[in-house]
Amino acid sequence: MDTDGNRWLKFRSGSEVRGPQEALTDEFAEKLGYVFALWLAERLEKDPKALVLAVGRDERPSGKRLLAALSKGLLAAGCDVRDCGQCAAPALFMAAQGDADGAVMVTATPARDALNGFKFTTSKGGPDSADVKDILRRAADAEVPERLVVGPDTATRRYYEHLRRVAAKYLEDDALKPLLGLRVIVDARGSLGAEYARFLEALGVETEGSLTAPSPIFTDPEAPETLAALAGAVADKRADLGVAFTADGTRAFFVDRDGRPIAQNRLIALVAAMLLDAAPGLTFVTDSVTSSALSAFIAEWGGIHYRFKRGYRSVIDEAVRLNAEGINCPIAMETSGHAAFRENGFMDDGLYLATRLICEALNRKREGHDLIELVDGLQEPVESAELRLPVLPYEDWDPEEEVQAIVEGILSHTLTHPEWQMAPDNREGVRITFNLDGGVNNAWFQLRMSVHDPVMVLNAESAIPGGVKRILNALYELIRDTEYVDLRLLKEAL
Repeated sequence: MDTDGNRWLKFRSGSEVRGPQEALTDEFAEKLGYVFALWLAERLEKDPKALVLAVGRDERPSGKRLLAALSKGLLAAGCDVRDCGQCAAPALFMAAQGDADGAVMVTATPARDALNGFKFTTSKGGPDSADVKDILRRAADAEVPERLVVGPDTATRRYYEHLRRVAAKYLEDDALKPLLGLRVIVDARGSLGAEYARFLEALGVETEGSLTAPSPIFTDPEAPETLAALAGAVADKRADLGVAFTADGTRAFFVDRDGRPIAQNRLIALVAAMLLDAAPGLTFVTDSVTSSALSAFIAEWGGIHYRFKRGYRSVIDEAVRLNAEGINCPIAMETSGHAAFRENGFMDDGLYLATRLICEALNRKREGHDLIELVDGLQEPVESAELRLPVLPYEDWDPEEEVQAIVEGILSHTLTHPEWQMAPDNREGVRITFNLDGGVNNAWFQLRMSVHDPVMVLNAESAIPGGVKRILNALYELIRDTEYVDLRLLKEAL
C-alpha cells in the first residue's frame, strides 16, 4: 500500500473518520467524498449520477474548508449535492431518510476542537468499520475529475419543523406554544445550543437563565465544569430540566431539577421507563457496559434489556436487525449518550431525545409529578471504575489476535473457577459476574477492545464496598504476565 494509504487508514475511528484538523487536507476530503459516492452507488446499485447527497458541518474552524473539498469530490462523482452548511447532524441525516440517498457530516464527536472528521449515513444505514477502512484504502489511489460547485439547502429549517410536529404529537396539542408551563435551561454557548433554545422559546418554554456567557466554541458537555454550570443555572431559576449538546447534536446531556446529572445508566433507565409506561414488553438495545442494576430495573418495568457491542452504529444496526426479526425494539442507546429512536428512523439524534424528554417532563408536570421520579427504583452501584489499558506498540504481531487470546484465557478460567461466571449476554470482549458475600450478581467486570483507540477498556462495578478492588485484583493475578497490554493502571488501582 502506498504512503497515503497507510497514513489515511489511521484516520479510521470505528465507523467514522477522525483526525487532527491540520492533518485532514483538502486533497484527503475531496478524495474521500469522491470514493464515498462511488461506494454508495455500488451499495445502492445506482448510477452515481442518480444519487442525491446532503452535506453539512459543525462549527469547528476547519469545517468550512473540509466541507467545500468534500463537496467537490462528491460532485466529481456526478452526484446531486445539497449543502446544508452549519447544522446539527440529525438535521442532515434526516435527509437520508427522506429524499436523499445519503449524507456526510463534517464533525468529530468529541468536543475537542483540535479534531475534525466525517460521519456517514445512507438510506440503508451507515457504513460499518470495515466499510470505512475500504473507503479510505480506495481514496488513497483515487483520481478525482473536476466538477461544478454546490448550492445551499434548507435542512435546518425542515428539521426543526419535524421536531415541532414531534412535540405536537406527544403533547397532543396543536397550539402554537404547546410547551407553555415548562422551564428549561440550555447550554447555549455554542451555535447549536442557542438555536435549540430559540426553538424551545418558540414553543412556549421559558429558557431565561440559559448559559450564554462568552466561552470557547466547543464547550464539552461531559466536562464536570459544564454540568456544574448547567446545574447551577437550573437551581438558580428553579427550572424543570437542564440540557446540553455535543457540537454535532448527536448526543444530549441532562441535569434534573436538583442539579444531578441524568446520564449513562440513569438516562437509559429514564427513557426505558418512559416508553414502558406506555407499552410494556419492549426490548432495549444498549452497549455492553451497562450495569446489572439497569437490567433489573428494565425487567421490573416489564421490559427486556439486550446488551450488544460498544459503538453507536453497532447498537443501531442490532436494533434494526431485531426489529426485522419481529422483536419490538423501539430504541438503541449507548451509555455515552447516543440515542436512536425507531420512530425517528433510528437516527443518532440528541435533539430528538431532548425534545421527547422535555415533552414527557411537561406531561408529568401537569399531573403533579417530576420527570426524574420515573427512575426512583434504579439502584446505583456502590463502586465503579473504568481503566483504559494501552495496547503496546506493535509491528510483527496482530493486536486483535493477542487481545482475543487474553479474552479466551479469562473464559477458560471460568471453567475451573465457578465463582467467575460469564454473563449470559456476553457479546463483546468478556463480561464476568460475581456473587460476592452471599449476594447474587452483585459485581462484574468487562474487558474489551476500544472502538476508536488502541487500548483495552476495563469496566467494573460492585454493589458492595470493596468489591471492585477484589475482582480487579483477581483479574490482575490472572493476566499479569501478558506482553501485549500495559497493565500499570490496573496495578495502581489495586
